[in-house]
Amino acid sequence: MAVRGVTLGDAGGSCPVSKERQQRRAERERERAIQAAARAEAAEREERRTARKRAIASKLPRLSSGQSGLLAQRRRHELTITICVLAALNIVVWISRGDWGSRVGALVVSLLVAPVVHILLHQRR
Repeated sequence: MAVRGVTLGDAGGSCPVSKERQQRRAERERERAIQAAARAEAAEREERRTARKRAIASKLPRLSSGQSGLLAQRRRHELTITICVLAALNIVVWISRGDWGSRVGALVVSLLVAPVVHILLHQRR
């Protein structure tokens, strides 16, 4: 049987077209092997990177998935203001009074009065 002047059926491979085909196939396989090696290397790098991230993240404290809305932001802001006011009052007592009794007393009183101060500072009208 003849196809474009090439006889088939030779098991010896004496046909020049089959040698060219074999060389092209070898080149394609070589290219595929190179690409597969590159993909494997990239996958290994990504795996090492992911493992490194996981190891670092396991050592860090978890961020709380708390409220993030406008009302929660406003509440955090109000609480921060209340704490700052009470801390400022305690600093004034700490500087102006020398004895430990007044300092500890002011701290205890500020902790007990904190909810009342918070309400008075942030009344909704």
